Amino acid sequence: MIRTLKRRSVMAVTTCTALGATLLTFTQAQAEPAAAAAPDIPVGAVVQDLKDLQQISDDNGGNRAHGQPGHKASVDYVKAKLDAAGFETSLQEFTHGGATGYNLIADWPGGDPNQVLMAGAHIDSVSDGSGISDNGSGSAGVLEVALAVAEADLKPTKHLRFAWWGAEEVGLAGSRHYVDGLAAGQAETIDGYLNADMIASPNPGYFVYDSDPALEKVFTDWFSAKSIPTEASTETNGRSDHASFQNAGIPVGGLFTGAGATKTQEQADKWGGTAGESFDPCYHASCDDLTNISEEALDRNADALAHAVWELSG
Repeated sequence: MIRTLKRRSVMAVTTCTALGATLLTFTQAQAEPAAAAAPDIPVGAVVQDLKDLQQISDDNGGNRAHGQPGHKASVDYVKAKLDAAGFETSLQEFTHGGATGYNLIADWPGGDPNQVLMAGAHIDSVSDGSGISDNGSGSAGVLEVALAVAEADLKPTKHLRFAWWGAEEVGLAGSRHYVDGLAAGQAETIDGYLNADMIASPNPGYFVYDSDPALEKVFTDWFSAKSIPTEASTETNGRSDHASFQNAGIPVGGLFTGAGATKTQEQADKWGGTAGESFDPCYHASCDDLTNISEEALDRNADALAHAVWELSG
């Protein structure tokens, strides 16, 4: 009889201990909310940035090209917004082809400086036009994601850095200048670079860089959840600023809606738009203005970029 009571007492204590552990785990789960999802980036804000970049072009000879006043004015426009939002900004001057170019770097305070996540876009146009699709779209998308970070007062585990590159259209000169100027060991602290070059082409496709499987998956999972099919990007291979980082051994990812290549019937069937025409009929032409974008593609890609920044920065 005494042995039976002792055994029952032990069982009761064990049961209570297990129940207590379960309740503690449940309480901790309630006290530790899941990481916040990325906010929806208002496409109207991105479009307003494009309107402002168009006006800058109109006021400065019809372009925002390397070495031209419209380029520096575009950089100053983005810098002013980031400064007001609390970013630590710096201008990097460089010379290419006898002309001065500018990179704008914006760091969000906090996060591990030995784990840096970067997102960027080139902000120069070709000399023939305003460059609203190429690459006002990427520049404005990255800007609004950065401003969303400030609005949310995001406190990521990793350090967040945003960049707007000069002189991409004349040989990736700005991003190469930045990467080549990194001090010894600094490249190893950059966990990934996300590139946004042409994210609102008027006859859009949805292309995701496939250079790094982990970064690619963050984007493809987001599009898949929205039932938007994607394809691996091939047209951008070595042709945009991510190449400067990739050549330094830094993982890269990115988004692209197509340039001068022709949309196939198969692609039109899954994405809409017009088969037999290029993704951007005004690619590198004077007609690359405010009429030359897809707001739907711009909206989707800005949101996808925000998701990647939130997801990858911890």
